[in-house]
Amino acid sequence: MEIPRQTEMVELVPNGKHLEGLLPVGVPTTDTQRAEDTQHCGEGKGFLQKSPSKEPHFTDFEGKTSFGMSVFNLSNAIMGSGILGLAYAMANTGIILFLFLLTAVALLSSYSIHLLLKSSGIVGIRAYEQLGYRAFGTPGKLAAALAITLQNIGAMSSYLYIIKSELPLVIQTFLNLEKPASVWYMDGNYLVILVSVTIILPLALMRQLGYLGYSSGFSLSCMVFFLIAVIYKKFQVPCPLAHNLANATSNFSHVVVAEEKAQLQGEPDAAAEAFCTPSYFTLNSQTAYTIPIMAFAFVCHPEVLPIYTELKDPSKRKMQHISNLSIAVMYVMYFLAALFGYLTFYDGVESELLHTYSKVDPFDVLILCVRVAVLIAVTLTVPIVLFPVRRAIQQMLFQNQEFSWLRHVLIATGLLTCINLLVIFAPNILGIFGIIGATSAPCLIFIFPAIFYFRIMPTDKEPARSTPKILALCFAAVGFLLMTMSLSFIIIDWVSGTSQHGGNH
Repeated sequence: MEIPRQTEMVELVPNGKHLEGLLPVGVPTTDTQRAEDTQHCGEGKGFLQKSPSKEPHFTDFEGKTSFGMSVFNLSNAIMGSGILGLAYAMANTGIILFLFLLTAVALLSSYSIHLLLKSSGIVGIRAYEQLGYRAFGTPGKLAAALAITLQNIGAMSSYLYIIKSELPLVIQTFLNLEKPASVWYMDGNYLVILVSVTIILPLALMRQLGYLGYSSGFSLSCMVFFLIAVIYKKFQVPCPLAHNLANATSNFSHVVVAEEKAQLQGEPDAAAEAFCTPSYFTLNSQTAYTIPIMAFAFVCHPEVLPIYTELKDPSKRKMQHISNLSIAVMYVMYFLAALFGYLTFYDGVESELLHTYSKVDPFDVLILCVRVAVLIAVTLTVPIVLFPVRRAIQQMLFQNQEFSWLRHVLIATGLLTCINLLVIFAPNILGIFGIIGATSAPCLIFIFPAIFYFRIMPTDKEPARSTPKILALCFAAVGFLLMTMSLSFIIIDWVSGTSQHGGNH
């Protein structure tokens, strides 16, 4: 039998456990690195690694996941609450510019996954933080862990904000109330704390989250149901709505009066017709939020390597096909949800799409079902998203310590407490999407995969001035530029006070 090439031999070692003899020339294995890898295996037990001291069970991945199921898992990892903000992004860019930006972000995400897979194939590591350690030592590992922590905290914050804003409306509809009552069970702040304590925290305290994977299929199904409902409601909701004209901009105040008069007189209103005309290219103060929202929606990179570990008969080519197909499916769903959500409300769409439908008919049964489905999906997703954050915190602060239930409980409780405070006092979901998306998402999608690839790929295979490495550096530069520009625009927008979202909620 022909002996595989050295880089391919590394991939044959399951679950990212690499042997010293399989490391490429130019990647020395020091005692520190061996200790780091040993420590990593201990931390990943029940999540990525197969424990050698016991028989395999549900959470010990042995690479048995099929191609189709891997596509499903990665699609579920990509799909998040970001889909609820894409219609608002389209309203502030126009259809053509939105399509261009969404396509660019999707293609760049696929390329960065390609860089991650090549880097992991060289050193036989399938964990994002450990790639950072191999590239830059402890600072690299800490930077990756910090970015994953910020990213997932942002995701959990957006999920809990949906619970805060939508659950009171659902209860109000169930109780058939025209106006929200001033009681505790109609207060979003109390409800989000109640859900966190009674549902999320008990699930988050599980040591191994393998069985929570059953909820991933249900979460994705809920989002498909959401998309179908958005498309259906486009043909049911009339345009214009009075609240659309009132809320679009302050310049439409005179249009509201004109609309009311036109309705009384039965005459067509030119301003209303203009309001219901889609924009194909738009630039305004809110456009700066668009790229962070879309970058946030496509972040799946911390989950790529664990899914690669679970894959049956893994190879870089096979995993790349899985990534490309998953991104393509989510790309179509994102564009359709944004398009039909925007074409329903046009400039009247809000940063959280579901909330906009309550202005049409608060007692709509279909929208009520969609709200309940999304609420269940995001509630069950929070414990899964919390697990990598707790693992990253343990790597940063408690890397050489054995598992402790006390520490396990305290980290989960502390994280949920901080996220609840953030959700209660954050102005709205757009601020969460914008700030987190403008910082951690570009790092995980653009910057880290490129610089890790540049450092890990041996110079005898690809010199520093080779085309792939030059492209990788350019890729990192683009990510840094996008991060700087987005943060600058958001800060300028806040300082100037031109944002429409500075305290209206």
